[in-house]
Amino acid sequence: MSLLSPYIIAILGAWIMAQGAKYFISVVRTRSFSNVRQLYLSGDMPSAHSATTVALATVIGMRIGFDSATFAIATLFAGIVMYDALMVRRSTGEQGAAIRLLIKERKSAVRLPRAAKGHEPLEVVVGALVGVFVGAVVYFVTL
Repeated sequence: MSLLSPYIIAILGAWIMAQGAKYFISVVRTRSFSNVRQLYLSGDMPSAHSATTVALATVIGMRIGFDSATFAIATLFAGIVMYDALMVRRSTGEQGAAIRLLIKERKSAVRLPRAAKGHEPLEVVVGALVGVFVGAVVYFVTL
């Protein structure tokens, strides 16, 4: 018997894989290893929120059944999280970027706020695919 449940392993594994991919993409793009913040910030490719929630739903579906109430709840949860990343967080991120631009243009003494960005559709889809992959791997490894 494992010390951690396969559900927790799937969540942690998907988060580590998604955040690690963000860092790797940043290193390739900038040719610098200094952007360590990519290991924990939200936004960018792939969506760690999508990856973790879909990994959880995948493990639940494979272990308990795709026709179970628990899988339905996990799928609803994943859908809400992905919708939020695409619509709400993305919108507030765009508003935050606009506010930052206005502050810069006015040369205001106001400290620039951080504009946390949401996700583009492709980032959410890739995150979900990472989640399916990690969830399936965890299922087969923890049989």
